[in-house]
Amino acid sequence: MAGRVIAITGAFGVLGSALARLAVEQGHRVVLIDSAATPPDGLVAVCGAPLVLGGVDLTDRASAGKALTAAFETCGGLDALINVAGGFVWQTLEDGDPAGWDRLYAMNVTTAVNASRAAIPYLRLSKAGRIVNVGANGAIRAAAGMGAYAAAKAGVHRLTESLAEELKGDGVTVNAVLPSILDTPANRLAMPDADFSAWVSPRDLAAVMLFLVSPEAQAVTGALIPVTGRV
Repeated sequence: MAGRVIAITGAFGVLGSALARLAVEQGHRVVLIDSAATPPDGLVAVCGAPLVLGGVDLTDRASAGKALTAAFETCGGLDALINVAGGFVWQTLEDGDPAGWDRLYAMNVTTAVNASRAAIPYLRLSKAGRIVNVGANGAIRAAAGMGAYAAAKAGVHRLTESLAEELKGDGVTVNAVLPSILDTPANRLAMPDADFSAWVSPRDLAAVMLFLVSPEAQAVTGALIPVTGRV
């Protein structure tokens, strides 16, 4: 199944970009979707993406529908959707912005819901449709200041399990990866004294996600897979 068509949301970020690059190395075609207006320098040139969609508000159902339909029509099919789009905010309940709970839910859960809903009819037409979500190991047991984020990612976990049951008769698998701390510039800046080598590299996480897209993972659905490095 080399050369599968994979739509990636949040494709302009650190993880999304690493995922797109690795997918292309493996012989897949990628559609890049992001809320940002423009991709980082060099990403499109490296990926040779047949379709790049910036400025897409995936919290809006109609916008998500247009993006996934464009992916299907441009590429002549859609085999996998990988929902990388999301966000993180650390805040305590007492001192934080109450609106942050709604914002994190929208960024992490609503985006995945809208993109998945739009992709389902096209994934059913694939020989082996796939949805891969990004949850969080930190949503298994939330630490202080992680309530809103963990609640949102727990929503992604439950969405993954429920949608897997919903689609298991259609040959479409739905799984999620649960990373610990990703080795990104932002995380290094926030935690400068940490052991970065213990963290999960975006490329390593991308490799697990692409395994879930592969034929070898056809028997795996509804799984929440920890990818925690040495954290």
